[in-house]
Amino acid sequence: MHQLQENILKKIILPRPLKSHKGNFGHILTIGGNENYGGAIIMSSSAAVHAGAGLVSCATDSKNMTALHSIVPEAMFINYNNDVDLINAIKKADVIVIGPGLGENMPALKILKKVILNTVEKQFIIVDGSAITLISDQQNLKKVLANRKTIYTPHQMEWQRLSGIKIAEQSVSKNILKQRELAGTVVLKKYHTTIYHTNTPPSQLKIGGPYMSTGGMGDTLTGIIAAFLGQFHYKNYEQIVDAAVYTHSAISQKLSSSRYVVLPMDIIGELQNFMYKYASQAR
Repeated sequence: MHQLQENILKKIILPRPLKSHKGNFGHILTIGGNENYGGAIIMSSSAAVHAGAGLVSCATDSKNMTALHSIVPEAMFINYNNDVDLINAIKKADVIVIGPGLGENMPALKILKKVILNTVEKQFIIVDGSAITLISDQQNLKKVLANRKTIYTPHQMEWQRLSGIKIAEQSVSKNILKQRELAGTVVLKKYHTTIYHTNTPPSQLKIGGPYMSTGGMGDTLTGIIAAFLGQFHYKNYEQIVDAAVYTHSAISQKLSSSRYVVLPMDIIGELQNFMYKYASQAR
């Protein structure tokens, strides 16, 4: 198994071309956040903005619009209950995040089906949170996602639901077999997060710790992965995912030297400086 090291950041986070514009750095669409869990999709959207996405649109419940505009004014709002607007947004996106704060009821499943069935093969789809649970017993949606560039980001209980492998039995060999069946990348979030790739051996993270154990960490990670995929598209996308996951934990580890717990918004606030450090080294 490949152990991720700092050098992955030096390969991926490079200076921006002088002649460029926001269209060069990816259009990210984040989808989720019902009226009770709006913070999840707002953190995902904010992380995407701060990690360098060219454009970010957030499809969420209309009750979250004011909070979104207040916290992430750079992001565009879409009412995810408006079918026309949602489908148009899907068509424009390079990377789609679906799941943070979406919920697990029938309206959430309806949105999830609509999103997945309107994607195309060239798009990246990051499936997180409640979307993983919803997909677990939707064989037709799994088949569609197997023909997309899909990245699943489950924690161990969500992986149990998706894979059918109990937490105590989640070995590398069993996880690889299920990942191959899904035909997507799997970022299994845990102590020493492991990334199961489609074309290369698994990668494992050796940084991070209990100071990251707080709500919203996974939502923030989805936004970072999305932004990295949107702007560093000229690189191998499996290495891009590795770099995004490493960035998330490296920032947390740095901040933990002076904090008992590191909050998702702390990581988001540090992204620009952190990425500048590596881009400037490559000049």
